[in-house]
Amino acid sequence: MSSFGLQLPEYPWDAMAPYARKAAEHPGGAVNLSIGTPVDPTPAVIREALAAAADAPGYPTTHGTVELREAIADWFARRRNVPGMDPAAIMPTVGSKELVAWLPTLLGLGESDVVVRPVVAYPTYDIGAILAGATPVAADSLADLDAQTRNRVKLVWVNSPGNPTGIVRGQDELRALVEDARALGAVVASDECYAELGWGGWDTARGGQIVPSVLDPAVAQGSHQGLLCTYSLSKQSNLAGYRAAFLAGDPELMPNLINSRKHAGMIVPFPVQAAMRAALQDDAHVQEQKNLYRARRERLLPALQKFGLEIQHSEAGLYLWGTAGEDTWTTVGRFAELGIVIGPGVFYGEAGKGYVRVALTGSDERIDAAVERLS
Repeated sequence: MSSFGLQLPEYPWDAMAPYARKAAEHPGGAVNLSIGTPVDPTPAVIREALAAAADAPGYPTTHGTVELREAIADWFARRRNVPGMDPAAIMPTVGSKELVAWLPTLLGLGESDVVVRPVVAYPTYDIGAILAGATPVAADSLADLDAQTRNRVKLVWVNSPGNPTGIVRGQDELRALVEDARALGAVVASDECYAELGWGGWDTARGGQIVPSVLDPAVAQGSHQGLLCTYSLSKQSNLAGYRAAFLAGDPELMPNLINSRKHAGMIVPFPVQAAMRAALQDDAHVQEQKNLYRARRERLLPALQKFGLEIQHSEAGLYLWGTAGEDTWTTVGRFAELGIVIGPGVFYGEAGKGYVRVALTGSDERIDAAVERLS
């Protein structure tokens, strides 16, 4: 009998088990700063909306309620400098990870096609290409590809602010990438789920700029043709457990994506759609959560630097990306000895070797414990 099952790489985080066990032996318990999962409560305004919509005996729609899509369009105009979004060109998704994993398949990509992703990147971009039978290629600029590879490019992933590096791509860089991709006939998909978490020059609460969206008129140049933006509410609203995200962009691509997802039953539950609407209409809780992360970042960053970690990029997002000038696993092991679990940079591609990712997603008490141990 032939073997069954997809031939995918082993899930990388399983390799962290011995380091997690070592950290757990610390007298004060483990401080887990490895995975960026929210730890603060889901805001009451969202939980109340979920409860109010709990009586939902009928099937929800794949395209999402009109009210939700209008709320997303309003949010784009208010928070992302993208006015006039057509609600028909918006669709909720079951979290953003499933969209990342299945978008190459939904776009009809196959064996002869290339999917480009950032050099240091979230591994699901590669997995999505593999699931579709396409070839993943790491590059931060299409100009870095040889002519033969360029001619096969059908999808280009952008992740700004980036995971794990926290790097932000400016308007000029995004516009140049869009122009290059359009010349090749490729789709640009921008993963922007950390956009509300800019620091320094990207911290709007401190006089900084808005993190640019691929759908921003200054980037898109008057048309969303060939452009898609995916966004998650997990980070800004503590909704990781709700699987609440959405896709927006090209009005010509969206109907086919919606139709394919209808056939596959990829539907966001109605109560979650109601909760998403409430979350997107309330900016106050987003700012409150960002204030918590900023304060944790301001305590953790200098402690990591004093411990010998050189922090690079990290100008936005929920992570601090750095190197101690040694093998990744040596650094991970030294942190585990202090009872701190961090993320190995090698999980994010060859260019991540020697680096580690430290998440800000610990409670105030756990962040303070980490700071004390590092000093």
